[in-house]
Amino acid sequence: MLTQEQAGDIFDRIKKLSSADEVEVLFSGGRLALTRFANNTIHQNVAEENYVVSVRSAFGGRTARAFTNKFDEESLRQVVRSAESLAKVQHPDADLLPMPDARSAGGTGEAPVSTSGLPRRHFQQTADITPELRAEGVKKIVGVADRHKLTTAGVFSSAEALDGIFNSRGLSRWHTQTSAEISITMLAGDSSGWQKANSPDVGNLDPLALAEVAARKAVDSARPREIPAGKYTVILEPAAVLDIVGFMFWDYSGMAILDQRSFLTGRIGTKLFGDNITIWDDVAHPLQTGSPFDGEGVQRQRVALVENGIVKRVVYARATAERMKRSEYKDKVGPIEATGHGFALPNEMGEMPLNIVFAPTDNSQTVEQMIASTERGVLVTRLWYIREVEPFEKMLTGMTRDGTFLVENGRVQGGVRNFRFNESLIHMLSSVEAMSVPVRSCGEESFDMVVPAMKVREFNFTEVTKF
Repeated sequence: MLTQEQAGDIFDRIKKLSSADEVEVLFSGGRLALTRFANNTIHQNVAEENYVVSVRSAFGGRTARAFTNKFDEESLRQVVRSAESLAKVQHPDADLLPMPDARSAGGTGEAPVSTSGLPRRHFQQTADITPELRAEGVKKIVGVADRHKLTTAGVFSSAEALDGIFNSRGLSRWHTQTSAEISITMLAGDSSGWQKANSPDVGNLDPLALAEVAARKAVDSARPREIPAGKYTVILEPAAVLDIVGFMFWDYSGMAILDQRSFLTGRIGTKLFGDNITIWDDVAHPLQTGSPFDGEGVQRQRVALVENGIVKRVVYARATAERMKRSEYKDKVGPIEATGHGFALPNEMGEMPLNIVFAPTDNSQTVEQMIASTERGVLVTRLWYIREVEPFEKMLTGMTRDGTFLVENGRVQGGVRNFRFNESLIHMLSSVEAMSVPVRSCGEESFDMVVPAMKVREFNFTEVTKF
C-alpha cells in the first residue's frame, strides 16, 4: 500500500511543479476486495487497488482542484496544470482562508484528538484476508441457509484504506485503517431476514452468528399476517435507528444554518428531543472509525451536539466558523469555532458530523426487555427507501423490510406485512421510551454510527405494503 513516505515524495514533486501561492495535496485510496454470493453460491470475487492524488491550487482568493491516479512526472505535471488553470478562472472567494499550518490545524475545541490518541484501527489480519478466507465465511452462511431451506445472498468484503494531506504551509497528516464487512439476506417464499456488520478487526465478525440471526428472522416472519396501518409502539433495532436518524446530521452544520436549510435554524439552545437523547460526534470513540482530521487537515474535535434533548451546537469548517462570527446568527448558535468537520475545498456543503455516538442511558434495556414490556407493537429489523418529505420538521417516509413482527402481550407473535411510514424525527426522538446499550451499527441508507435500539411510542405507519 502507498506509504506516507512515498506520498511525501509525490507531494515534493508536485510542489516543485506548482506556481500557485499555496498548494495542497490529498491522498486517498487503498485496496478493496469482495466476495459476492447469491442463490447459495459464490458468483463474484473481485479486488482492486487504486490511489488518487487530489491537487488544490490557490491564487489570491481563487482556488480549484484536479485529480489523477497516475504518479509519473508527466501526469503530475498535468494535474498541477489543470488545478492552476481552473483556479485562475474562478471568481475570487472573499471567505477563502490561507491553508492551515500544523499549529493552526491542531484545533482548540472541547477535546482535541490526535492520531496517537485514536483506538487502533489498522489490523494486519484484516489487511491479509484472502479470497479463500472470505469463501470460508460464505460457506458457513450458505450452510445456515441450507439447513433452514432458505436462499441467501450478500457480500463479504475487506479493505485497507488511507487518507493523507500535505500542504505548502508544512501540514502533513496521515491515517490508515482496515475494514471487514458482511451483509446477509435470507429469503423464504414469503419472508426474509437480514443482518449486516463491519469492523476494522475481522476478528470481531462472526459470519455464522450473523447468518443464524438473519435466518431466524426469515423463518419467524414466514406467512406474514396483515394488520392495519396506524400509530404503533415500535421497537427499532439499531440498524433501523441508524438509517432513519442519519437523515438529520447534514443539518448539524454551520453552513446549513447560514444557508437556512437546517431544521435547527432558530432552535439551537432549545429542547427539541426527549430528556434521554444525548448525542456526540466523537472520532476517538472506541466503536467509531475514520480519519482524525478533516478535508483541510484540521483535527476533529469531540463535540456535544445534543444534551438531554437540548440542541447545543453544530460543527464547523474553518471558513464557515469565520463567516458565522460575522453573521446575524452569531449570538444564536452556541459556540463558534472550527471543529475539524470540513469537507475538502472547494465544496458547497461546508461540513458535517460523521462520527455520531448516542450516549447510553442509566436504565438501558435489551430488545428482549423492550418486547416483554410491550402490550401491542411492532418490532422492526431495518428500514429502507427513506426519503425526506418535509425538511423543517424532518418528516421522513420509507418502508420496513427483512423482518417486521407483531408484538402482543410481551411476546413476538409472528411476522406482519411491511409498512410504509411517515414520521417526524423530532417527534420520534421525543417519544423514546427505552433504549439499549449503543452499539456500532451499519445499514444501507446512512453512514455507520454508534446507536442503541429504541422503543418509540406512536410511530406513524401510513399504509401496508403487499409483501
